[in-house]
Amino acid sequence: MTRTDTIARAQTMLRSGEFLDELSRRVAYQTESQNPEKHAALRAYLTDELQPAFKAMDFSTRLIESPAGKGPYLLAEYRESDSAPTVLVYGHGDVVDGMAGDWRGNLDPWRTTQIGNRLYGRGTADNKGQHSINMAALRAVREARGGRLGFNVKFIIEMGEEIGSPDLPQVCERLRDDLKADLLLASDGPRLSAERPTLFLGCRGGIRIHLDVNLREGGHHSGNWGGVLANPATILASAIASLVDSRGRMQLDALKPPPLSNRIRAALADVEVKPMADEPALSENWGEEGLSAAERLYAWNTLEVLAMSSGNIEKPANAIPGRASAVLQLRFVVGTRVDNIADAIRAHLQARGFPMVEVSATQRFAASRTDLDSPWINWTAESIRKTTGKAPAVLPNFGGSLPNDVFTDILKIPTMWVPHSYPGCSQHAPDEHILLSVTEEALGIMAGLFWDLGELKAPL
Repeated sequence: MTRTDTIARAQTMLRSGEFLDELSRRVAYQTESQNPEKHAALRAYLTDELQPAFKAMDFSTRLIESPAGKGPYLLAEYRESDSAPTVLVYGHGDVVDGMAGDWRGNLDPWRTTQIGNRLYGRGTADNKGQHSINMAALRAVREARGGRLGFNVKFIIEMGEEIGSPDLPQVCERLRDDLKADLLLASDGPRLSAERPTLFLGCRGGIRIHLDVNLREGGHHSGNWGGVLANPATILASAIASLVDSRGRMQLDALKPPPLSNRIRAALADVEVKPMADEPALSENWGEEGLSAAERLYAWNTLEVLAMSSGNIEKPANAIPGRASAVLQLRFVVGTRVDNIADAIRAHLQARGFPMVEVSATQRFAASRTDLDSPWINWTAESIRKTTGKAPAVLPNFGGSLPNDVFTDILKIPTMWVPHSYPGCSQHAPDEHILLSVTEEALGIMAGLFWDLGELKAPL
């Protein structure tokens, strides 16, 4: 069979219902890693669903226990030749809370439902649908080549990505030799848009910054004390405004990345951030001045206010609150110095008259990126273009956070992320879904990539 035949074979899996049946089974596992009562489901997803699927393709498999007692890992391997390229594929089978009762039409989050071009269900976009696409495409190539691939494959599937991959670095460090590969080819996060295939090379990091103003216990009547008692909510709002202004521009240089290089600007020159009709419109005059929307999203840092609290917003009292709190998040790109970020913010606030604001930093995700000189970048982009007829968007990193640093920094592997969802997929929210049109194209893209890997006589 030819490359074209193989791509058609992969896409037929969607039209025949074979792929949808597989995905429906996988969505039915309630693999909420944030819920301690679902630990058995995390394990069952690997042992009852994925292990048989890999064994049917002649993979050897083994479970790796979490050092922290969290969800286990699945390591699957297929080996043909010592001289052939070896690709490592990553995915995660855990999901966020199902949020049952909040979905449109009271849809069941643990059951796939097709409405038009959309397939709803928790995990369809993040990440069961995405690693299922990769597995199905791999199977199509193997069948087309009479039970062979022409390259070696390793999979690592984790069950704790939605809780921050707490021990993935430790597991990969311990399994460094088992996970040795020439390339990571993985799928997570959204494309640039539903219409444009995307390749990204890494991710932004993230740090949550907690700001707390604790002045006194309880509230005090605003008529008796207004004007003579400091208001912690007013102080907190002013402190935040000294960090990020009313147009979303950061005011503290320590929060900013190094200047954009010409190479990054060139990579993003043809990238247009264009929301679909049912996605929010981009805000005018928001964010760092002098940057395109793509540069703000994929090559710059942002400081976002995630939550604020003071008093009781549902039942406000005529009282000056005693406390106020906020949680902010710094999303940052490679090159940003974040080791002492809480100290830098604390010093900034003290210098501006806010010594009463307590500052702490939690929930860190590292920023990472594959070297822009890697030959795998052009190879992957050309394969996608050959399959789709479209030049993919090549992003230095995507806007969110992933454990990409585990592969680039610990395993020293170039990382090519080819996402199969789109920005409006509602991941981490009610109504999570994939688009069947994107899924069909993604099956073809991955079949083309795996076919092309089999054509290589040696790693790039």
